Amino acid sequence: GSTFFTTNENAVLLAEELTRAVPCAEKVRFTTSGTDACFQAMRAARAYTGKEKILKFEGGFHGTSDYAVMSVTPSAANEYPQATANMGGVPKAIEDLVLVSQYNDLPTTQSLIESHHGELAAIIVEPLQRILSPMPGFLQGLRELTKAYDIPLIFDEVVTGFRLSYGGAQEHYGVTPDLCSVGKIMGGGYPLAAVMGKSDIMSVYNQSEVSSDDYVNQIGTLNGNPIACAAGLATLEQLKQPGAYERLRNTGKTIRESLVSICEENGIPVQSSGDDTIFDIFFSESPVTNYRQGLLADSQTMTKFNAELLRHGILKSWPQKFYPSLAHTDDDIAQTIHAFREVVPSLKA
Repeated sequence: GSTFFTTNENAVLLAEELTRAVPCAEKVRFTTSGTDACFQAMRAARAYTGKEKILKFEGGFHGTSDYAVMSVTPSAANEYPQATANMGGVPKAIEDLVLVSQYNDLPTTQSLIESHHGELAAIIVEPLQRILSPMPGFLQGLRELTKAYDIPLIFDEVVTGFRLSYGGAQEHYGVTPDLCSVGKIMGGGYPLAAVMGKSDIMSVYNQSEVSSDDYVNQIGTLNGNPIACAAGLATLEQLKQPGAYERLRNTGKTIRESLVSICEENGIPVQSSGDDTIFDIFFSESPVTNYRQGLLADSQTMTKFNAELLRHGILKSWPQKFYPSLAHTDDDIAQTIHAFREVVPSLKA
């Protein structure tokens, strides 16, 4: 068959390219999904530090493992750092192993780290959380705090990896974590993801380098399978072409600025959020920099906006995210902007 349970040439070649591309990637382990990559990053950090608690940020999505589903879409404003599971089947005990802070709130995060650093195995964050850009100094401050307290910092780059730049968000923002997870783009549409990071932490996956108590057995029949890795290599080759990211950003910028302009022309207050490579708007008069502020935006208008766009032939990620692509042509951009001009005026009704 096409899949066999052993290392293959395509996997080796892709791993080598990942270590060249991603700043933190000294070692690579393949998985088949972003959920597993994030889960493995947290497990590696726990094995490396001998600690159990993870600090994450409210509204951050890191897949569907028990740790990851804490406080992704909480409806109530819990006091930090209380975590709440967002689905059934999650052991109640997990809530005591996850601390929650507010994205873009460095003072609150610093306070939590100072109070709990002796228990923290890692801090995991989407460097660009959903469509919320990091405020100046937030990621840098987070890096400084984790270094000061010797806490592994995990960037979940399943979405931002190879999108914001060839080296991901860590290259784009100039902040290098200890571990990161990647997926989506790097698999070229096939089920492929990876956890990558500094050699000392990644050593927990090597039975010859750590004690039996610290060893993490991370195997899977489809991990790094040759077809997915071939697709990944082909995709990364396209992304390395001169001008690829400039073209991607120009596409996103044109669509993004047109949407904001058309909303303003129609007297509809919006807040543009994200990056030119991944973005959306909030129907809000006030800036949105964290999950709770996003809850105050007009979600009913967003639902109508999405539905009307779909009716006009434009499918976006539901409920919020535009993903510009190198495959989008000038005609695609024009069609999208035309749909905005048809749909936005109807939102005033």
